[in-house]
Amino acid sequence: MKTISITLDLNEIIYDIQNKTYLTGRSRHDGTNHEQVANMQANDDEESANQILRSVSIAFNTLKTKLGEYIDNNVLSGNNELLTRDSTLAIALQMPSNYNNATTDTIASAAHQYIVSTTVAEWFAITNKPDSQQYTALADVCLKVISEAINKRLRPVRIIAEPK
Repeated sequence: MKTISITLDLNEIIYDIQNKTYLTGRSRHDGTNHEQVANMQANDDEESANQILRSVSIAFNTLKTKLGEYIDNNVLSGNNELLTRDSTLAIALQMPSNYNNATTDTIASAAHQYIVSTTVAEWFAITNKPDSQQYTALADVCLKVISEAINKRLRPVRIIAEPK
């Protein structure tokens, strides 16, 4: 077995969430729906930030559940405290010795996008229901990418014994 570590920067996740909600809101603007567009766009105001941080935490914990088969069982703590913006999200995965390390970045990128898409879907479930399902579908795609990457294995290498 070998351990791989996935570390995600919460600031980057929050930026992506805010950017996606901003761009989606801007694209839905028709010149008359100013308040609706403004409500779609996540920001750093306390009520928005708290909702986003709670949703990120839920998405991260759901991701850990999905990866449960591989999670390092030596971690024995957990809590439901609200994340802070300077937090990092880390997962240690116990992988078989023939796991292909080349896919570790793919797992990290897809995990990042899963958390972003899940959080945006939850945000839009509150502020703009029609767009929520699209982001739920994107999160499902990310889970498939993670599953594919986590199951990549190295081809065996024949070891030729040297003559004695």
